[in-house]
Amino acid sequence: MDFKKLSDKRTEHSFGGGKEKQEVRRRKGNLTAFERMTTLFDSQTFIELDQFVTHECTDFGMEKKKFLGDGVITGHGLVDGRVVFAFSHDFTILGGSLGWAFASKVAKMMDLALRQGSPIIGINESGGARIQEGVTSLAGYAEIFHRNVKASGVVPQISLIMGPCAGGAVYSPALTDFIIMNKSAYMFITGPEVVREVTNEKVSFEELGGAQIHNEKSGVAHFIADDEFECFRILRSLLSFIPSYNLENPPRISPTYVP
Repeated sequence: MDFKKLSDKRTEHSFGGGKEKQEVRRRKGNLTAFERMTTLFDSQTFIELDQFVTHECTDFGMEKKKFLGDGVITGHGLVDGRVVFAFSHDFTILGGSLGWAFASKVAKMMDLALRQGSPIIGINESGGARIQEGVTSLAGYAEIFHRNVKASGVVPQISLIMGPCAGGAVYSPALTDFIIMNKSAYMFITGPEVVREVTNEKVSFEELGGAQIHNEKSGVAHFIADDEFECFRILRSLLSFIPSYNLENPPRISPTYVP
C-alpha cells in the first residue's frame, strides 16, 4: 500500500460513521471517540491498534455497512507519564454496537495490558450487542467478560460512562473496579420503554439508569462528572492514587507539614 492510500484510509477511519454525525455530536457538546482518546492520553503518546479492522457479517445487508475500526478505537499511551491501555466506543458507527471484530479488538488490547501490567480504561457509549451478528456478538461479550475477571485484582480497570449504555455494554463496566459517569449518561440492561411494556411501570431514563441513581442507590457507579472533561480529570486523579498492577507499590509523595 502506497503512502497516499494509507493516508486516505487513516482519514476515512478518523471520520468514524461520517463527518455529519460527528458534527451533530459536537453541537451537543460531546467529544468524538478519537477526541476522547486524545483527551485521555498525554500529548502525542497515543498509539492506535487495529485501525483498519472491519466486520465480516453479510446478513441483513451488513456487507454494505462496513466502517474502518468497526466502531471501537483501541490502543495505548501515557497518562501522566504512566503506560495505560484503553478503548473508546464510537457511537457514530452502528450506535457503538459490539460485533465479533469489535470484541476481538478490545480483547486483544486487554491481553496486552495484562501482559504489560498496565491499567485498562474503557470509554463507553454503546447500544450493546450488534443484533445483526446474533449469537456471535454475544460470544464477543463473553470474551471481554472473561478478561474482566482475569484482570480483576491484577491491574486496575476503570470505566467511563460517557453516554447511553444498554445491554451488554453495561455488564463489562459493572465488573470493573471504578465507574465514572457523566451526568448526561445512562446505564441500564433494557430501556424505559421495555420496562413499561413488560411491567406496566413508568420510569424515566434518569430513574432507571442515570448517574445519580447509580451513585446513590445501586452503588454501581462511584463518581459523577458534570461533563466529559471532568470525567478525565477524575480519572487522572484516581490513577495517581493506585499502582499500575498488583505487584507494584502505590505511588508515593512527600508529606507536607502544615503548622
